[in-house]
Amino acid sequence: MNIIVIYKSKYGTTKQYAEWIAEELGCEAAEASRIKIDDMESCDVIVYGGGLYAECIDGIALINKNYDRIKDKNIIVFSVGLTDPGFKKYYDTVAEKNFSSEVRDNIQIFNLPGKMIIDELSLPHRGALKALRAFLKAKPSLSPDMQMLLDLCGESNDFVDKNAIGPIIKAVRDIEQV
Repeated sequence: MNIIVIYKSKYGTTKQYAEWIAEELGCEAAEASRIKIDDMESCDVIVYGGGLYAECIDGIALINKNYDRIKDKNIIVFSVGLTDPGFKKYYDTVAEKNFSSEVRDNIQIFNLPGKMIIDELSLPHRGALKALRAFLKAKPSLSPDMQMLLDLCGESNDFVDKNAIGPIIKAVRDIEQV
């Protein structure tokens, strides 16, 4: 079975997960900017990973714009973000925002815990966090979800866990068994 792991990573966390996944699967991990549609068409399984920024999976256009040509492939997508991967309501919104219903029905989506080291962020990302914190602090009251967001974006956090790739590895192994 021909498998490729493709990633788009701004700060290195998604790349780390992609490399761990590729190592476990015995395949290549490749930066999305190096991938052509022919590379994806030659694979049986495509694993794509991108960081989450304002509920958007970084670089996911690679999958979406080429979906008609790869829809017969086994496609697995993983996002990497600070929100707890168990927060189903949030990740349902992420899936709806990033994929049409046809695509959502035909791919597997996983969400992995990420990290954010404030001092390592780009100036625009630090500015966006500062603006978001100011916006949230100005509200008279916050829902639990909004309070969680305020807490997460106020300090550096590192939730990266190699064990989190287990369900992705299992999904690929299950595909191989068919």
